[in-house]
Amino acid sequence: MRNSEEKYLSAREKMRNIKKFYAHAISFILFNIVFLSLNYYENYIEFPEVLWGTFGWSIGLAFDYMQAFDKNPFLRKGWEERKMKEILDK
Repeated sequence: MRNSEEKYLSAREKMRNIKKFYAHAISFILFNIVFLSLNYYENYIEFPEVLWGTFGWSIGLAFDYMQAFDKNPFLRKGWEERKMKEILDK
């Protein structure tokens, strides 16, 4: 019983992370279309200052992607369980 409940909660958390990533990706696309359009309208992209914000935001989006789809190259699968076991053993 306990194992199936843990699996359900884990799947639910994963689904929430994926949903969060998709919402973040959609807002990223929409806002950047608006920002680039405004920048083009104002100065015909002579110097696209908006790209600095886009670059920073894309880093955040990349981290959301890694969390949602378990693609974190820094903390491989099983790291959390090993760390929890290490802490509990102390």
